[in-house]
Amino acid sequence: MQFKDYYQILGVDKSATQDDIKKAFRKLARKYHPDVSKEADSAARMAEVNEANTVLSDPEKRAAYDTVGAQAWAAGARSGDDVRPPPGWNTGYEFRDGGAGGGEAFRQHFGGDNQDFSEFFEQMFGRARASGGAGPRSRAGGGTQAQMRGEDHHARIELELIDAYRGAERSINLRGAKVDAQGHVVPEERTLQVKIPQGVKEGQMIRLAGQGSPGFGGGPAGDLFLEVQFRPDARWRIDGRDVTQKLRVTPWEAATGGAVHVTTPDGKTVEVTVPSGSGGGRKLRLKGRGIPSSATPGDLFLELEIAVPGAVTPEQKAAWEALAKAYPGFDPRRV
Repeated sequence: MQFKDYYQILGVDKSATQDDIKKAFRKLARKYHPDVSKEADSAARMAEVNEANTVLSDPEKRAAYDTVGAQAWAAGARSGDDVRPPPGWNTGYEFRDGGAGGGEAFRQHFGGDNQDFSEFFEQMFGRARASGGAGPRSRAGGGTQAQMRGEDHHARIELELIDAYRGAERSINLRGAKVDAQGHVVPEERTLQVKIPQGVKEGQMIRLAGQGSPGFGGGPAGDLFLEVQFRPDARWRIDGRDVTQKLRVTPWEAATGGAVHVTTPDGKTVEVTVPSGSGGGRKLRLKGRGIPSSATPGDLFLELEIAVPGAVTPEQKAAWEALAKAYPGFDPRRV
C-alpha cells in the first residue's frame, strides 16, 4: 500500500497551523480544480489534494495520521513507498462524523463520494458510514435562531472475549484532538465509564447518547458510537457468535477416548467426551456455548491438538518402543 505524505502533497510543514492548511488547500484548489485548471492531470491532482486536506484539516484525523506517519517518516518513507498502518493502530481514537472521514468534504468539491479516496486513506479511516444521524442537522428553533444537532462521534474499542459472555462495565480511554489558540493541533483525551452488554459481538456499535459534539443554538448533542473489537488472543478464534478454542489432548486420550475437563471462554469448567480414534484438527461442538444471545447463541468448537510427551527416562522410552511394536507396519506417511 502506498504511503501518502499529506504534508508534502499540500506543500506545508508538519508544524503548520490549521490556518496554514486551509490557505495551502485553497491555493492548490484554484490551481488544480478541473473546472478551471488547464493541467493534464488536474482531476487526479485535485483528488490527491482534497484527500490530504480532508485529513489535515480535521484535528482528530490529523492527530491519528501523525501517529502512523511518525513511524513512516522515521523509517525514511516518502509518498508512494509501501507502508501499512500496524494492526489495531486506531483503537481508542475518537473521530467525528461516524469515524469514516472526509466523505462530506469530498462531495462538496466533486459531487461524488469517498470511493475515490486512496487505499491508504481507507486502510486508516475506513469508508464513510451512517451511524444513526451522523453529522449536524438543523431544525426550527425559537425566534430566528436555528438549532443544530451536534456531530456524532465514532471510536473503535478493544474488549476481552469474557466481556461478551458476562457483560461488564469498563473504563474506556479515548484519544482525540483539538485546535489550540495558536491554530496547532494538540491531543485531547477523555475517560468514559461504559456498560458492555452481555452478548455483544465484534463489529457491533455501542451507542452513548449525548457523548458526541455539543449542539448549536440549543440543539441536542450528537452521540458517540463505539465499534467493538475483541483483543487478539491465541487461545481462540471468533466468527460472529461462534468461538473456536484449542483443546490439547494426550495421544492415549485421542486414541481411546474419554472425559476431559475444559475451561471455556466464560471461565467455567465443563466435562467433554473425546471420541475414541480422534485425530488432531477434529472439532467437538458445544452447542450454545459461544457468545450468548437472547435469540440464537453461538457455538463453541473445541479443536483437538494432540500433545506428544517426550521420551526422557528409560521407562518412557520403553513405553514408546512397546507402542511401536504394538502397531507393526503402521506408516503415518503412507497416503
